[in-house]
Amino acid sequence: MERKIILDENEMPKKWYNIQADVEIPPHLHPATKEPVKAEDMKPIFAEEIIKQEASKERWIPIPDEVMDIYRIWRPTPLYRAENLEKYLKTPAKIFFKWEGVSPPGSHKPNTAVAQAYYNSREGVERLTTETGAGQWGSALAFATKMFDMRCTVYMVKCSYEQKPYRRVLMQTWGADVVASPSERTDFGKKVKEEMPSTPGSLGIAISEAIEDAVKNDDTKYSLGSVLNHVVLHQSIIGLEMKKQFEMIDIYPDIICGCVGGGSNFSGGAFPFVPDKMKGKEIKFIDAEPTACPTLTKGLYTYDFGDTAKQTPLLKMYTLGHDFIPPAIHAGGLRYHGDAPSLCKLVESNIIEARAYHQNEVFESASIFARTEGFVIAPESAHGLKAVIDEAIKCKETGEEKIICFVNSGHGHFDLSSYDLYNNGMLQDYEYPEELIREAIKNIA
Repeated sequence: MERKIILDENEMPKKWYNIQADVEIPPHLHPATKEPVKAEDMKPIFAEEIIKQEASKERWIPIPDEVMDIYRIWRPTPLYRAENLEKYLKTPAKIFFKWEGVSPPGSHKPNTAVAQAYYNSREGVERLTTETGAGQWGSALAFATKMFDMRCTVYMVKCSYEQKPYRRVLMQTWGADVVASPSERTDFGKKVKEEMPSTPGSLGIAISEAIEDAVKNDDTKYSLGSVLNHVVLHQSIIGLEMKKQFEMIDIYPDIICGCVGGGSNFSGGAFPFVPDKMKGKEIKFIDAEPTACPTLTKGLYTYDFGDTAKQTPLLKMYTLGHDFIPPAIHAGGLRYHGDAPSLCKLVESNIIEARAYHQNEVFESASIFARTEGFVIAPESAHGLKAVIDEAIKCKETGEEKIICFVNSGHGHFDLSSYDLYNNGMLQDYEYPEELIREAIKNIA
């Protein structure tokens, strides 16, 4: 069996898969009326085509040629078999990973960043604002906006701004204006700094700042890197390629794993396989999150705001509350209080299983992977890898020869300070206390 499975670029998917054609997802609600949001409600924030895709029930959405041309810089991405990891674990399982770290920003994020920048530029938008946690999404949007000659402002969560300076440098190299959040740039940022001067920041706060900035400027729209339906749609190219690659070697995965912060990476890899499961195919989906931000494993499945300032529509999701501020763990991209409504619906329906892991066991998995397969992966990605290793060890115990695959969302080259802490025994585990979760959930709308 080939260790590296590569598609020809002519075999790249020409359409995105839309999970809303097969799964009924609760509508987003207007916070004042509690009625489903209308297109005009979102026009101050998003491009019109993005709004259409957010509500679309069409199963297949054509990928524009202009987007395909940029995708071809790094897509299709390879599917690897992790033979050395299998030998290390002494497992009969066959382990595969879809490697999204080959994109210019080094993660899966440009799959949607390029699409969003394209649709906005076509409608005359000159600048996009956004938030970023660990910096993967901000880097992707900085790259994508440069491809379409647009400006970009990124509100980067303060603790990540300080922990990951090279992500900031990467964004700035592509011309983005990067601001530590909470900031003095927005009214909401000033308010948060006044009330909580030592806060590490959160994605909810950064989203609020980015939306406020966009709404106040006529030439500007907001761009989101995860959670919403159109983002998950664009990421489906990952799973569609995986399906073709597995077909090339005439096998089908038994288990698909991935990390979850907002859900775009895992959903992008898993969703194209979900209709197979709904038709009776034996396949298991496992999403992995940090114990420090346990949305899917300890959150409440209800309607909540996507941001701290309550500017977004109400989303039906597993949430820890829009006021939730997680500790400054090193998987900065997984520090969000909620998750994609589409993913949450599938978790609530027991189609997808959620697990939570501590930092040290995640970094242990990442170190094993680096020493067996050679790739130093992002702390976020390593959560999905931890689930893979657990399942592979189960196979060792039972003797089952399962096919296990995970979506390896990006490289960890800018996360070496985190690896340094782990290597020197200085990385601390953190499990968010139940009483603080209950307190945060009290304030849900």
